[in-house]
Amino acid sequence: MNIQERMDSINGVIKNIAEFIQTHEDIKTDFNEYLRTIGATTKTGIPLQTACFSYILERNLGEDLKSIPQLYLENTKGLDKDTKNVVEAIDESISSVFEIKKVTKTGFELYNIVNERKYMIVSLMKMTAFRGLGSGDYIIARIVNINGDYYLLEISGVLPATKKDDAYRFAVAKIIQNPELVYLDNPEKQKEVEEDVAEIYEKFTEFFGTTEIITTNKYADDIIGIFNDYAEEGTKAEFKELIVEPEEYKFFDVSEFNNSYDNFLENSLGGFSSHKETYDVGIIYDKELGLYAIPFYGTFNKIFEVKDYTTIENYDACIKYFLQNDKFSANLIKMVADKHKNFMEIVNSVLAKNYSLDDLLKKYKRRYVNNKIISSTTVLYRSNAFSSTLGIIEDNENKPQIDTTQKIGRNDPCPCGSGKKYKKCCGAAV
Repeated sequence: MNIQERMDSINGVIKNIAEFIQTHEDIKTDFNEYLRTIGATTKTGIPLQTACFSYILERNLGEDLKSIPQLYLENTKGLDKDTKNVVEAIDESISSVFEIKKVTKTGFELYNIVNERKYMIVSLMKMTAFRGLGSGDYIIARIVNINGDYYLLEISGVLPATKKDDAYRFAVAKIIQNPELVYLDNPEKQKEVEEDVAEIYEKFTEFFGTTEIITTNKYADDIIGIFNDYAEEGTKAEFKELIVEPEEYKFFDVSEFNNSYDNFLENSLGGFSSHKETYDVGIIYDKELGLYAIPFYGTFNKIFEVKDYTTIENYDACIKYFLQNDKFSANLIKMVADKHKNFMEIVNSVLAKNYSLDDLLKKYKRRYVNNKIISSTTVLYRSNAFSSTLGIIEDNENKPQIDTTQKIGRNDPCPCGSGKKYKKCCGAAV
């Protein structure tokens, strides 16, 4: 199959899936409600074609939260092998932030800021549709890999070269939302991240003597900072006075967790200690998935430890919070369940269900059950996008040449003249 035939095949599959969501008895109801919600049914709203495409690629339905491509495969008989392959590839397509390195006659040479890999991309649309885009510009786009060739499914956003900072901020936002994007489709990066997970685990257990620390948000940042210094430099500082239990274990809404994209990064960098309320935070190391800092982890455990769990304020909201929050892995739920024999009894009582633990995880943590998703805290150690956003790694072309034969201490002033410590500047890339 040549490129043009493949492009026709992909476009044909997308068209068929679009027809499917508008005709399937159950799905079309949800699709029409989706259109109303995003304003696509109004003259000034999102174009129907764009809304339809977004729905296909991002919507999950049913108790099993199946994707639209999965539902299409299940409900459409007589599909040939090639069509099935295309549908499955679309279901696994990659959405990321790319820098345009080169515009070609048939597509683009792109650099994926998130997973740090270059791609040669064939566009499914005529290149005349992308007039004005050039080298150095940034796009928020979705690409699909079919038999080793990559095709451009959509461009949902464009930023000029002058908006590099915004592009990298958006890349970090995507990483925090979906940390697996850092190593998705990049085996070398995945190996690096997994090596970090194993190495940091050894340091964490060596430093703390456990895999779980519970304190309050007022001290969590300091504990994490002390551990980072130990992990980077071997400097072991006292931390026991920073392990402080809250006056009361209870669950409540923390306003700082409800940040818009415009200020999420600044607020997250402010840390837990900048929050007005006081609550417990669990600093947890999962040997498989890395480091987590989890609000209300102590409260979640207390529900299953006290004689009467209804005495924990907002116990039911806390349980639902841990199940429904996509940041908390299936491993985390299993860890708590393994510690408390009454876990499923209480959870089922709150949910008015009769789940087994496996059923519970399949319903609420399917993404983690089906994929290895290393914590965002851990993958950020290996993310140049994050480092660049923080100003740790500057553009190489703007940095003076440094005499690498000169021995430089990690805490010495950086010879590039930035005023930062070497470990926080040029040494961060070493």
